[in-house]
Amino acid sequence: MWNPWQLLYRTALGCMILEIFIHNVAQGLNVCMSGSALSCEECLIIHPSCAWCAQEKFGSARTLMSRCDLRQNLQKRGCEAHHMESPRSSTKVVKSEPLSSKGSGPTQYDVIQIMPQKISLSLRPGDQTSFKVQVRQVEDYPVDLYYLMDLSLSMKDDLDTIRNLGTKLADEMRKLTSNFRLGFGSFVDKNMSPFSYTARKYQDNPCNGYKLFPSCVPSFGFRHLLSLTDKVDRFNEEVQKQMVSRNRDAPEGGFDAILQAAVCKERIGWRKEAFHLLVFATDDVPHLALDGKLGGLVQPHDGECHMNEKNEYSGSTNMDYPSLALLGEKLAANNIYLIFAVTKRLYVIYKNFTALIPGTTVEILDQDSKNIIQLIVNAYNSIRSKVELTVWDQPEDLSLSFTATCQDGQPLPGLRKCADLKIGDTVSFDVSIDARGCPAPGTQQSFTIKPVGFKDRLEVSVDYRCACGCTDQTQANSTHCSSIGQYTCGICHCDPGYLGARCECQEGEAGSMYLSACRQAEGMQICGGRGECSCNQCLCYESEFGKIYGTFCECDDFSCARHKGILCSGHGECHCGECKCHAGYIGDNCNCSTDTSSCVSDDGQICSGRGSCACGRCQCTEPGAFGDTCEKCPTCPDACGTKRECIECRLFSSGRLSDNQTCQRLCKDEIITVETLKTDDPNAVLCLYKTENECVMKFTYSEHANGMSVLTALKEPECGAAPDAMTVLLAVVGSILLVGIVLLAIWKLVITVHDRREFARFQSARSRARYEMASNPLYKQPISNDYVETDFSMYSKSYNGAAH
Repeated sequence: MWNPWQLLYRTALGCMILEIFIHNVAQGLNVCMSGSALSCEECLIIHPSCAWCAQEKFGSARTLMSRCDLRQNLQKRGCEAHHMESPRSSTKVVKSEPLSSKGSGPTQYDVIQIMPQKISLSLRPGDQTSFKVQVRQVEDYPVDLYYLMDLSLSMKDDLDTIRNLGTKLADEMRKLTSNFRLGFGSFVDKNMSPFSYTARKYQDNPCNGYKLFPSCVPSFGFRHLLSLTDKVDRFNEEVQKQMVSRNRDAPEGGFDAILQAAVCKERIGWRKEAFHLLVFATDDVPHLALDGKLGGLVQPHDGECHMNEKNEYSGSTNMDYPSLALLGEKLAANNIYLIFAVTKRLYVIYKNFTALIPGTTVEILDQDSKNIIQLIVNAYNSIRSKVELTVWDQPEDLSLSFTATCQDGQPLPGLRKCADLKIGDTVSFDVSIDARGCPAPGTQQSFTIKPVGFKDRLEVSVDYRCACGCTDQTQANSTHCSSIGQYTCGICHCDPGYLGARCECQEGEAGSMYLSACRQAEGMQICGGRGECSCNQCLCYESEFGKIYGTFCECDDFSCARHKGILCSGHGECHCGECKCHAGYIGDNCNCSTDTSSCVSDDGQICSGRGSCACGRCQCTEPGAFGDTCEKCPTCPDACGTKRECIECRLFSSGRLSDNQTCQRLCKDEIITVETLKTDDPNAVLCLYKTENECVMKFTYSEHANGMSVLTALKEPECGAAPDAMTVLLAVVGSILLVGIVLLAIWKLVITVHDRREFARFQSARSRARYEMASNPLYKQPISNDYVETDFSMYSKSYNGAAH
């Protein structure tokens, strides 16, 4: 039999459980109350919508978790606003100077191309905040260009071509900037076996015995010949002094030279307030990291400057070649754009390098470098037509997402790059940032956002709002806690061996009154079978898999969906059996990214307009479409039309894409020109179109097994040949003569037929006349006397003449 106090306690406890149950059913899962928060700080980490009530008498008849709830729920239950702990993330602009419009002149050293310049963030975990970044490429910005040339034997004709390059290049670049400086350096390869000829007879002349070119200088790794200067005549002078060398293997040591040109800033003369261009001209592939082991070089490159007093790379025979990652890091750190000027057969190889080294571009170099000036100008215009943001030193517990707004004013979520810009255009990026956790108290972190190749940057400092203000009023051995605990933020933290909301129970005490408070419902296991009941509270067991928590030990942080064995795919937190995904991810197991940047094709469309982006990958819906961005589709209705524009701009510099920058960006397929087009390939689509000159252009479009799109086109459109004047004249005269002869023949035939008919009629009439004369009954034999005979003869002649 229960006493009245026990009955009252059980009734109150039952009402509390019923209220919580009804509230959760009506509102759905309350992430704040389903968490494991035993303190104000733990409550803040659960979710940004959670608040903690530090009010002294709040929730005295309830469980400890009831203090952590949604802010509106706490208000309904009587918690006053000034007792609530619910900090929010905030952004403060520390420095924001306006963007400049021009790069040269008296304000050259105060040019601003990014705004703002400094920002301070206060972040609460899970509470996303954002800020805007604006970038503008100013007009007439100073340019430093360092020309790095391969002086191996195969580049001899190229060296002859560029002997007067400085003057011509300066004239062209001054059309783009009034402040231009030019420098020069060269490279061959490491002067050691097996990369170069090292036998005694080759030490002074590696070309010894080589009939085609019997004299050349010894091999070298990198040689800095001319620091950046506006005196372009000195460039010509230095180039004219140079001679080629000879190495043994085909690959060159160009990456050694690139790294030294990037990090030896004082020797090269890079200006801080200038646009840095490094032109790398070669006709062969480079040696990469680990190739040095062939010569016994096992020490990795340290990424430092190693130039001796002769301005030569002194570490060439001591360290391995640099890796692509190291090159990319040093080029970005020194704001250098790298331009690969390579021959056509190497284009694909160096194009792949550009995907691994930020801020690089590749252009096709003629065999004798005749197009080098136009190549540099095109590359410069291409680089200046785009802006791409990079993040440096990003803390691991921060998640950043970008939304670009380019010239068309349309927001592009997931993108941090704008292209097809004109110098002077301003673009903006919305940056959203979210903290995934709390570092150690008092930790301050920072990171940098900067456009690729710019010296300008945005510095972002971060502090974390993980502490509660009520902790400053902590009371030790408080009477609120039976003088055996610490009172903080409205709750008691009991000394070891004591339990309860007011530390009123000792560990090990048990009774039927307490056990009923540890069941989620009548008939269910105590503490869900995953804990013990002590002093009307569940003490959850420890687990090797993670943490078990909740009023009735009903929750844990390890029973969530996994992807490839990773809990919540590593992109979320497990709360009570449900994955709470980080910003930028969705799905039951948080394996689906909302970032669409990987689905944007070269023409700026999502999946080339032939599919949809799901979880960061294109799902092609157009029959016959394939490729990472559904860009390949030989059987699509628009395939011939799309490829026609590339044929026009690449082969004939005409059409809608005739602008060189747009053509190079959108038309990257390999184009093969032939005299006669073969159309018997079943995997190729034949395309025809009529040109402006009424000629017919033919080409085929096919996809190779290696994934490359190949266009095979006629060198020139098929046009009907103009008729020869003499041929036309002779044809007309001959036709007239032929017609005349035919008419004469017909006339002759008609006359002949007519004459023969008339002659036949005459013959017939004559025959009848002779017959009548021979049988004339009036005819009598003449009289025999002479007179009569004479007279009759006269008469007879007279008659016959009349008859005829």
